[in-house]
Amino acid sequence: MIKFLKKNKQEPKNLKEILIYLEKLENSLKNVSQEIKKIKEKNKFSVQKVGIVRFNPFEGVGSDQSFSVALLNEENNGVVITSLYNREGNRIYGKPIKKGRSSYSLSKEELTAIEKAQNTQ
Repeated sequence: MIKFLKKNKQEPKNLKEILIYLEKLENSLKNVSQEIKKIKEKNKFSVQKVGIVRFNPFEGVGSDQSFSVALLNEENNGVVITSLYNREGNRIYGKPIKKGRSSYSLSKEELTAIEKAQNTQ
């Protein structure tokens, strides 16, 4: 008769049992909907967009060992991390990003990484 019940359960015998089962399903659906809503709200703050740019900061010396990576959430908030590599060492910088902008000055590579991240879907 009704195929949506689990195999080990008996099928409802009358309308009253069907209504009780449907009420349980409705409650379960409400719980699942609430959980999904919580997950969506938390997900707004997770990293959802990533943009990376490799570059050579020193003309004519070395190769593209340096990089800028932008890690942004749904609202374009996050961080841009830049690593400048040369023979003597490596420098790493992090700058906060709020609504796609930073209160710190940004290099063209950092701006490009942010733009790439914002265009990620």
